[in-house]
Amino acid sequence: MHLAGMNLIQLNKTKFIAVHFLFWVIVWFFFVYFFSYNSNNTGYVTWFSSFLLPVTMATTYFVVYYLIPTYLLPKKYKLFVLYSVYTLVFSTYLILMTMLGCFVFLSNLNIVNMPPMSRNYIFILILVYLVVGIVSFVSLLNHNFKTISKNKELQNKILATQLQIKNQELKYLKKQLHPHFLFNTLNTIYGFALKQSKDTPEIILKLSNLLDYILYQVSKPKVSLKEEVLHIKEYIELEKIRFQDTLKISFHSNEIPDSVLVSPMLLIPFVENAFKHGNLIDGFLTVEINVKLNKNQLAFFIKNTVLNTEINQSEVGIGLKNIQKRLDLLYKNNYQLQIENKDNWFQVNFKILNINSSNNG
Repeated sequence: MHLAGMNLIQLNKTKFIAVHFLFWVIVWFFFVYFFSYNSNNTGYVTWFSSFLLPVTMATTYFVVYYLIPTYLLPKKYKLFVLYSVYTLVFSTYLILMTMLGCFVFLSNLNIVNMPPMSRNYIFILILVYLVVGIVSFVSLLNHNFKTISKNKELQNKILATQLQIKNQELKYLKKQLHPHFLFNTLNTIYGFALKQSKDTPEIILKLSNLLDYILYQVSKPKVSLKEEVLHIKEYIELEKIRFQDTLKISFHSNEIPDSVLVSPMLLIPFVENAFKHGNLIDGFLTVEINVKLNKNQLAFFIKNTVLNTEINQSEVGIGLKNIQKRLDLLYKNNYQLQIENKDNWFQVNFKILNINSSNNG
């Protein structure tokens, strides 16, 4: 593994050197081409281009590997401008020294022997800084690309972490729902068993159906809304047995296609809380439930009789508090939840605005 890493580093270094070498060969031909304009002095042009190339390389590497990362990228603009001026002055001095040296040693102090373009200082300076500018531009583009890639990678990691946290929290909330739901139902069976009621086997049978739903279906990210409604009916039947003649309940639901999916145990906790926190008034616990699917919108309404005019939030129960947390995780910005306690009625009005939204679940 270590050797593979070293080989990769060496390969990258080899590619780096090869690319840079090829680039500066191209720049050299670029100089030769321009300085050959209106001149047949091939020897002078070749040597002048060769002497000018190191000046261009030094200026370019200094700008790209020192000025830009040290001052421009950290947004130290004043220092960047200041040291850029220093660089311009120093590179100007080197260019003049190159011109002077070539004039002395290559043209034998005869200006006529110098190619016209090699005598034009402004042209030479523009040519050198054209190369510096092109390399600097490519370097900045490469830096921006790497920054965007890193930001994208970091964003993906953050999203993956958030998704993992979301899934862990959902699993935790679901685990809380199961024992709470089972605890209430088992209490009912225990009470009937003590009385040796003939309804005990029927309760156990209905509970087994609910257990099948809880153990095997609730682990899925989504289940059929139709199936959720069927298990609400199972739960109501259990409560009818428990309350006997002290329960008045009405349940209405329109036709729901099998294709409509929701998070499991989405509606049952509302029903459970109605029976757990509801009170008998005039000898009856009254519960009204309405499930309506209209195109892509799910509307769920439930209300039950209560004696208290005010209910503390902590008394609402684990099920209702968990369902609010789950809604924020699963249907954020895509649901409405209104809870009201008024005139001895505790009611919940819940809507999923677009049940087919890709953000759900």
